[in-house]
Amino acid sequence: MFMTMKPVMVNINEAKTHLSEYARRVKRGERIILCDRNKPFAELRRLPVTADGRRPFGLAKGRISLPDDFNEPDDELEALFDDPK
Repeated sequence: MFMTMKPVMVNINEAKTHLSEYARRVKRGERIILCDRNKPFAELRRLPVTADGRRPFGLAKGRISLPDDFNEPDDELEALFDDPK
């Protein structure tokens, strides 16, 4: 499983200079927070994978919701394709 440790905060210029080193650390389970002028904007972390090396299904379960009418035709959108102006 993944190690749980405090993430390392790194400014983007430092990350660019030492990307290979930070990639190795992420592979070992560390989390790297990328900063721009000391303000965090992104996180690098290891992806969960199955025994065969694939990402498992369902990682976003509960994070995405679609309305019931998601697959229904949209008259306004269809008119954009049907109207030969």
